Amino acid sequence: MEVVVVETTQLGDRSYLVHDGTVALVIDPQRDTDRVDTAAQDAGVAITHVAETHIHNDYVTGGLALARDHGAVYLVNAADNVAFEREPILPGREFRVGRLSVKAVPTPGHTHTHLAYVVSDPDPGTGVRQAVFSGGSLLYGSVGRTDLIGPEDTAGLAHEQYASVRRLVAEAEPDALLYPTHGFGSFCSIGPASKIPTSTIGEQAATNHALTDPDEDHFVRHLLASVTAYPSYYAHMSPLNALGPGPAVLDVPESVDPTELERRLDAGEWVVDLRHRVAFAASHLRGSVAFEYGTGSSFTSYLGWVLPWNRPLTLLGAHDDVEKAIRDLARIGIDSPDAAVGEDPKILAPGIPLLSYPRTDWTGLIQDRTLGEIVLDVRRTEEFAASHVQGALNVPLHELLLRLDELADTKTWVHCTSGYRAGVAASLLHRAGRDVVLIDAPFRGAADAGVELTRDTHE
Repeated sequence: MEVVVVETTQLGDRSYLVHDGTVALVIDPQRDTDRVDTAAQDAGVAITHVAETHIHNDYVTGGLALARDHGAVYLVNAADNVAFEREPILPGREFRVGRLSVKAVPTPGHTHTHLAYVVSDPDPGTGVRQAVFSGGSLLYGSVGRTDLIGPEDTAGLAHEQYASVRRLVAEAEPDALLYPTHGFGSFCSIGPASKIPTSTIGEQAATNHALTDPDEDHFVRHLLASVTAYPSYYAHMSPLNALGPGPAVLDVPESVDPTELERRLDAGEWVVDLRHRVAFAASHLRGSVAFEYGTGSSFTSYLGWVLPWNRPLTLLGAHDDVEKAIRDLARIGIDSPDAAVGEDPKILAPGIPLLSYPRTDWTGLIQDRTLGEIVLDVRRTEEFAASHVQGALNVPLHELLLRLDELADTKTWVHCTSGYRAGVAASLLHRAGRDVVLIDAPFRGAADAGVELTRDTHE
């Protein structure tokens, strides 16, 4: 057995192509299925089965489209209420993919109907003898979060998660390789997730707190205490997946002409500038906002989290960035945004004024801030609680648009951990007519610069 990892770092997830050299099973494919097609072609195998570990909450699945494209069996838990034809699979069922044996193991916790798949090869040769595809159940160092279904289900699912990971370990050999879907930066993980690239069932049994904690109630309390905010677009993913999403449209559209782009900006539509925050701060079209592309997982998660859902969206930037952004947004159900392709905003909309706002570092904050001006920390609440600038106001980036009226109408110095979220926040504040300064510096350097920090005593 060979396992090909198809990684989506932008969302912190992995999909898998599992094959015996002739035929393949795909686990939890993302919306842009062309990457799986390429992996199958490179391996010289035919995709005969596609399986979901669960109805996903953090991305739009490509499972149905992939299965239809390849005439493959599409396996979804029989208990899931979906609007499309699939092969309903019952927990405990075993089936074959070529010479590989596959068992669906019930692992409720991340969702009520979650399944994991234990795949075994009776004749592995130099390949993998056994692999466990755990979805959002057992992760590297932790487990999948249990609060996505609803607050009334969270504690019960946490108890089920505790039992499920034990059931999964009992179904597999200690040397079985573990392949989770979540846990690589995904908001679907919870607790002390590890950054290790690979692991086995035996290693997790020895080190994962979900398996080493002998007290179920203690584990559940610890898990629930670790619950943090997750992107608002998650609310739309499960319903879209239950309906049966079609294939992603990844083509770059014809560039919006200047007159139309000017109309959209004047009308207050969302025009997203993909350039680096430094370039945006120096010169940008009035009414546009900054979500710089090319910074790992930040773009997709925060755009989907911050901007209102299902509103007209126009991307502004270089062709390569626009093309990649369209792919990323398709993964969370933001389909076919318009685009103004080009790197010079003035050319794209010559009738719209160019604006700017200042950038600085921590030294600049100390030297130039005057009494009464706000320091706005747009990190999440748990980050703020750990350490923050004394006297700073905390409004997490994902809450900013809803809480603008809470901010005093005075100069606002905005920061985050690295500068990315602060760059977005500064653009939103500036779009709203606020006097803003972007602190474009890592938070870890604040104390060394002489900024006084404190902890939240109410955490």
